Amino acid sequence: MDVEKQKIYSIPNLLSMTRLVLVPVLIGLAMAAKAQAFLIVLAVSLLSDVFDGYLARKLDQTTDLGAKLDSWGDVLTYGAMILGLYWIWPQVFAEQLWFLVAATLSFVVPVAHALKKFGEYPSYHTLGAKTAAVLMAPAFYSLTLLGWDLFFQAVIIFHIVVAFGEMAITSVLSRPRTNVISIISLGRYPQVVEETVPEPAPELTPETVLKEEAETGTVSMSDSALNPTAKEPLRSAEKSH
Repeated sequence: MDVEKQKIYSIPNLLSMTRLVLVPVLIGLAMAAKAQAFLIVLAVSLLSDVFDGYLARKLDQTTDLGAKLDSWGDVLTYGAMILGLYWIWPQVFAEQLWFLVAATLSFVVPVAHALKKFGEYPSYHTLGAKTAAVLMAPAFYSLTLLGWDLFFQAVIIFHIVVAFGEMAITSVLSRPRTNVISIISLGRYPQVVEETVPEPAPELTPETVLKEEAETGTVSMSDSALNPTAKEPLRSAEKSH
């Protein structure tokens, strides 16, 4: 297996791919109203989200592809969670409708802002986003199993704050980046300086040298090298004396 394949099929990336595969499973369980199975599969998905980032840093296998897979896994899993509320816990869905709309916008608006500016999906993985993701799991389970809506609503508000931070990062950056800790950390990134390639020097030929000498009225030391026969008459004259 070559280096590129090793990067693609690393353990963190495989975990992120597993989360993507579990998304249609979650949707199917939600449509069938299988609450217990839905929560079990969701727990597996959320745990893989915790371990893929940890292993990527621990094994030094952080890549742009891994960051993008993780971001897509996050948004699709959260979408499946909302569908789960809609099909399995419709009463909870109705009670939290406006917070769910706010949560959806906290994902859609930063993505739209980044797509408009850079033309690609943002994968900042800020410290705030990671914290919000960790809090979302207990918030969802406490809402569906215990009816604790205040904790869930507080986490949604925190997601909105994180979304404003990500939009600020997009506004500040001049080119897309991945794995940005926070907008404050951007000051530690080196400025990107565009390298200017010097124009190639014109090719030196005997004709160009003679032309320059004619214009300046000077004689180059390289005349003999450029025209070895130029000094032959002088040598003949010296021998005749």
